[in-house]
Amino acid sequence: MRRILITAALLASALTLAGCTAGTADSGASTSGGVASAPVGAPEPATDGSKGTSGGGTTVTTPREVVMSGTVTITASDPIGAATRAVTIVETAGGRVDARTQTARTETAAPGATLTLRIPAAVLTATLAKLKTLGAVQTIDLSANDVTSQGQDLDARITALTTSVNRLLALESKSADVDTLIKLESAISDRQGELDSLVSQRKLLSDEVAMATVELRLISPADTPVTAPTTPWDALLAGLAGFGAFFTSVFLVIVYLLPWLLLGSVIALAVLWIVRRRRRRATPAS
Repeated sequence: MRRILITAALLASALTLAGCTAGTADSGASTSGGVASAPVGAPEPATDGSKGTSGGGTTVTTPREVVMSGTVTITASDPIGAATRAVTIVETAGGRVDARTQTARTETAAPGATLTLRIPAAVLTATLAKLKTLGAVQTIDLSANDVTSQGQDLDARITALTTSVNRLLALESKSADVDTLIKLESAISDRQGELDSLVSQRKLLSDEVAMATVELRLISPADTPVTAPTTPWDALLAGLAGFGAFFTSVFLVIVYLLPWLLLGSVIALAVLWIVRRRRRRATPAS
């Protein structure tokens, strides 16, 4: 009986410590233990990160994590071929292609391609410079999202839960009571499931930080958006271009209708000749 009471007391103490540890993780504080493992996917300290001062006066550099994403639109004479070259450029840089959509030329649509590229953040600028050589750059829209605090929060929670699970496992190995073991296994299972979820989130966040996401749109010159004139000279040139396009369209319509006009003229002449001949025959009779 005394052994059971002692075991129950140990279990209550372990659960209390685990709860306190989890609470500390939610508030963003880091917890260390003799059996705790390092957070999964923790980034290396960055030279441009924020700095703080520890209690001993030592300057501590906080790792800065940034998620880069954006869209690039390029006009290419051969969008399908340019898409193949873009894949080669990205893979050579150590990246990958997560999605690829291509549209072949049809009677009503020009060819085009859209690629979702994952490019290492360390070589993003150099890779974009190579992608620009695929054609005429129309738009580049890049954004940076600082997720440093989110990463630090995940690291702290992972460390705290790892310590909690290890303590429960150590207590389980020393317990001989069946009821106590059942309660310990239930507590370990709950915390291990939460820990696995946090580790998965941290890995995903680290991947987003390490690999920038860029959507590359390759379009043909026919799909290039028309920009509005910004100066009087540009407006004059646009007007002349429209004037010439109008008469070109009219000329093409006339050329298209020319065979029908010729056929109609022949039919009209034949009808006119028949009518006049009948009139001539009817005149002597009258």
